[in-house]
Amino acid sequence: MSLKYDLQFFAKDGPGGEKTEPATQKKLNDARKDGQVAKSKEVTHAAVLLAMFAFLTLIVSYYGRSFLGIFDTVYNRIPEWTIMHDGDLPYATINGALSFVVKRFLVIVLPALLIGFVIPFVSDLVQVKWRPTAKPLKPKFSKINPLSGVKRLFSLNSLVELIKSLLKIAIIGLIVFFYIRGEQNRFLIIMEMPIMEALSSLCRVIVNIGLRISIAYVLLAVADYIYQKWKFSEDMKMTKQEVKDEYKNAEGDPQIKAKQRQRMMQASRRRMMQALPQADVVITNPTHYAVAIKYDPEKYDAPYVVAKGSDYLAAKIKEIAAENHIEIVENKPLARMLYANVEVDQIVPPELYQAVAEVLAFVYHLQGRV
Repeated sequence: MSLKYDLQFFAKDGPGGEKTEPATQKKLNDARKDGQVAKSKEVTHAAVLLAMFAFLTLIVSYYGRSFLGIFDTVYNRIPEWTIMHDGDLPYATINGALSFVVKRFLVIVLPALLIGFVIPFVSDLVQVKWRPTAKPLKPKFSKINPLSGVKRLFSLNSLVELIKSLLKIAIIGLIVFFYIRGEQNRFLIIMEMPIMEALSSLCRVIVNIGLRISIAYVLLAVADYIYQKWKFSEDMKMTKQEVKDEYKNAEGDPQIKAKQRQRMMQASRRRMMQALPQADVVITNPTHYAVAIKYDPEKYDAPYVVAKGSDYLAAKIKEIAAENHIEIVENKPLARMLYANVEVDQIVPPELYQAVAEVLAFVYHLQGRV
């Protein structure tokens, strides 16, 4: 009694062996359709932070003046509203004031909101190009499976995410610490400034810290993008068996294709043999090659090959030629040239016209046709 077993089950990644082969284009395309792409969220976050703080650097003064202008407008009109309503502020007046504040506020912050919307879109577009798919939105059992959740919790990806989070905290903490330590004298001066001037200086400090954090975040995002590209490439790798199976599915099983080619060749030979009795002459090697030639002015302007073959097929052509009383002429160089250079149902090339014409003239003379 013998036991059958598959050695592939002892390989690193189970059946099929270890994943050592780069992903094929088909697998990459299928993964993209499923929403699997090499994308770093940190790149998006870094781009938004940098764009936002760079924008604030240019416009923070305008924002300060605009917000103060809204406050002054509402605050200065409170006495007027109070006098108009005998010392009371009706609900309609308060509601109108709030509506005015909200509308003005939205108009002022609209450019910042647009940056927060456009930059993530452009960032993703640069990383993975434009090809939307709804497949990631479809529910998957693996996402709610507790076992899968535990595996993800203790996976390499979770460890990397933890390290990134710690790095972010460390980067932000160090930047804030060193900036405040370097500007501690300015903070002492701010405490003695008028309220509006102090708020303006404080806004500048916040924007400067934000810019420094954004630049450091960009470096982290570049490192994460490189890691995500590498990880995606590793995740997409295939076993040798998977590559073979995909090739079979895409190109067809080689054995089936070989059988199809064989059937096509057999059909072509049958058609060739059926047309052979129409030939004018068979030119032979004499044992290895046989080429049947016909001249039909109504079909072609020059003689053409009706059939050709080597060895066994050459013998068969000569046998059928003899049965149909077709002249067989031995001409070794011409037979080899015709066999090698002219396919079935193709005309003879100009450089062989003279040699073929001489053979046909000889045959026509024997048959009394000239």
